[in-house]
Amino acid sequence: MSNGIGEFQVTGTNAAALFTLKLHRGEGMLLIAMNWKAGLPPKDFVGFGIEYKEPGGDRFYALKNRLAFTGAGEKINPNIQSTMLSPIQKFRWVHFPRNANLPGDFNYRVTPVFMNGQGILSYGEPQQANIQLRRETYPGQLNVAFTRGFISSQAFVDRYGGDQASINKLMPAKASDGLTFKPTHPKTKEALEWMGFESRAMILKLLDDAIADPTANVGIVAYDFSEPNMIDRIKMLGSRVRVIIDNSKDHKAAGSGENQAEAIVGVSAGQPNVKRQHMGGLQHNKMIVVNGNTVKAAIGGSTNFSWRGFYVQSNNAVMVQGATAIKPFVDAFENYWQNNDSASVYGATPSAEISNLGLSGIDAKVTFSPHGAGNVMLQKIADDVDKNTTSSIFFLLAFLYQTPGNLQNAFKKIGQDNKIFACGISDKKLGGFDFLKPDGKTKVVSPASLAKGVPEPFKSEPSGGSGIRMHHKFIVIDFDKPTGRVYLGSYNFSDAADTGNGENLFIIKDRRIAVAYMIEAVRIFDHYQFRVLQQQAKTARKKLHLMKPPKASDKAWWEEDFNDPRKIKDRELFA
Repeated sequence: MSNGIGEFQVTGTNAAALFTLKLHRGEGMLLIAMNWKAGLPPKDFVGFGIEYKEPGGDRFYALKNRLAFTGAGEKINPNIQSTMLSPIQKFRWVHFPRNANLPGDFNYRVTPVFMNGQGILSYGEPQQANIQLRRETYPGQLNVAFTRGFISSQAFVDRYGGDQASINKLMPAKASDGLTFKPTHPKTKEALEWMGFESRAMILKLLDDAIADPTANVGIVAYDFSEPNMIDRIKMLGSRVRVIIDNSKDHKAAGSGENQAEAIVGVSAGQPNVKRQHMGGLQHNKMIVVNGNTVKAAIGGSTNFSWRGFYVQSNNAVMVQGATAIKPFVDAFENYWQNNDSASVYGATPSAEISNLGLSGIDAKVTFSPHGAGNVMLQKIADDVDKNTTSSIFFLLAFLYQTPGNLQNAFKKIGQDNKIFACGISDKKLGGFDFLKPDGKTKVVSPASLAKGVPEPFKSEPSGGSGIRMHHKFIVIDFDKPTGRVYLGSYNFSDAADTGNGENLFIIKDRRIAVAYMIEAVRIFDHYQFRVLQQQAKTARKKLHLMKPPKASDKAWWEEDFNDPRKIKDRELFA
């Protein structure tokens, strides 16, 4: 039924099927990729029906599609239907199984769908494959987790409402209200768990584990620090916790959430256990390290400890476990604690060098900013992107365009290289996105504008408020090669992040982890690219629907996927 490729990638083996199937494991999600085996699909091919069966389950559930074929009079069907009736007209799809944490095999069945001249559907030979998803990336060693970042989505509207009144019942209007705001939405618990996804769950569980281990000492370095679920847990740690909180810009203003958090933790832990810091610019870390007899774990990444960090922004977090793995975090925390905002002093410590995390079978390293002249990272990363990328590059980078230079130039160069598949999102200006599309072109969009006035059959979505929405900072190089690698952390790939701010930066050379970050990049890219299509349809006063088989000289929905060089590479790369 399937062929495993290192467990995290599996392929269908039905020789009778007209297409190939490949499943890629993500974090609470997976990428489903298909490709036609020979020649071109027939004109009556209208997409793929996708179904899955949970571990131990006795039935298949069909994935749903919000787009449908038009009915009589070319009217839009407003109903969300099974993909066996409204097939997916793409050669890849990211799916979130509703119970992704179940142990055992998930079975996916993908079926080609055809339509005759009377609009009647028929079905071809399917492909099937089994894959294990499980919660932890590498159990007991390393786990990657993401926030959902989908407050502006049809899924959010369906579950929790799309009007501003619904948002006001879930989220504080201002960051400074974070520690006093009380949600009144009837589905608050479910909504926060859904929005925070695995990243929130992992962070809160680590704090719960630290509370349960009376020998555990905890160090936290926080940029944004105003999420009550975290603060409540930190209070329970008493004097076993020390916290470093950023005091730059708005964070030091009277009434800020960070000032409130300092006062609260100052009482529970003791004021000597709370320190304010901004290093050479910002103390921009989002770091937790727990060192006890039972619990030895550390977290880094881009997820701020705030309402927006957990529930609005697209973010990631990485947790490592074991005495060797957490030592660089323990040392980095102590070097921050002893430092009085001198970037040059910190840059001379061993924490500013690259440290091996000592994980079994995983090539993972970490370094902490600010770096000194002898251990800067930005140029090394730019050189890797420019000189060593051979197949593909994916990125989600907040703030890339704030620092013109070699890395930005490397991405521009890569985008024009037809041999390399490149796509991603970075900021073009505050509140806007710059898309590097697989066709090598860029497009600037405003996420807030994409949420409003979308055409049938879609509903308007909440904007999620002002400020950065896509907050990731990662680059994935050659995920499909043995050399697949990821750069990630709180590090913004800028001169300020390199030599001024307090930051964490992971360098991980591992295909399972590279695949997980690739899928995250694809799902965020597809999410916002589809909103661009919605906006274009709205402007042109068109309706969004599935394409029927073409008549005469019309094109089939799939023709560009076989004619455009970039789309050909897209189709072939994943499947």
